[in-house]
Amino acid sequence: MAAQIEPARLAVLIDADNANPAIVEGLLAEVAKLGVASVKRIYGDWTTPSLGKWKASLLEHSIQPIQQFAYTSGKNATDSAMIIDAMDLLYSADLGGFCIVSSDSDFTRLAARLRESGKVVYEFGEKKTPKPFVAACDRFIYTEIFTQHPENAETVIQRRSAQELRQDTKLCNLLRQAIEAASDDEGWANLGPVGSQLAKQMPEFDPRNYGYSKFSGLVEGIGLFTLRRENNLLLVKDQRPGKKG
Repeated sequence: MAAQIEPARLAVLIDADNANPAIVEGLLAEVAKLGVASVKRIYGDWTTPSLGKWKASLLEHSIQPIQQFAYTSGKNATDSAMIIDAMDLLYSADLGGFCIVSSDSDFTRLAARLRESGKVVYEFGEKKTPKPFVAACDRFIYTEIFTQHPENAETVIQRRSAQELRQDTKLCNLLRQAIEAASDDEGWANLGPVGSQLAKQMPEFDPRNYGYSKFSGLVEGIGLFTLRRENNLLLVKDQRPGKKG
């Protein structure tokens, strides 16, 4: 009997000034898919009334609040405290990765440094997050997907049509490249490795950003690729003329 692989131990570090308490339930559910949240901390100046809305979420999900006073106006002491803690955890805790919850580009170098030390870095932030921060992570997950409510049409990510998806040249080109890299002599590729390859080139990739719950649904929705199931594997092939097979 094969030994069971233990899930990765993760540190979840939340910048309270740059995150919405409404995302917490969805955030932690997503983290649970990635590993075990061994450390859950949130940073901010808890003497300020604006952070009071976090209280219920912290108690319910056992997230440890870290107090950091704002020493001077215009300087974000919270960011510094979070970065120092992350580096302490890097050397003192047996962790497989870090989940940084913020849209603040000040954490770009931290993400890069953690990856240099062999740790997986998952970033959770809003769509306004600067591109350099997105690129510094192994995977970037937009937090808007955690605040979708059918009764509020403004927060629901509408499913993109085939035409809209085809007009996203970056997505289509990277998907084709990923299929090419993972394909056999006949041009067929296992959809799993294709998704992994795509995520390496596009850390912010997530089918939910396009209104699809699964990667297979998104690929099928584009209408430029053929899908087939074989021996419990889902295979994909580029439909363009002149491709393998």
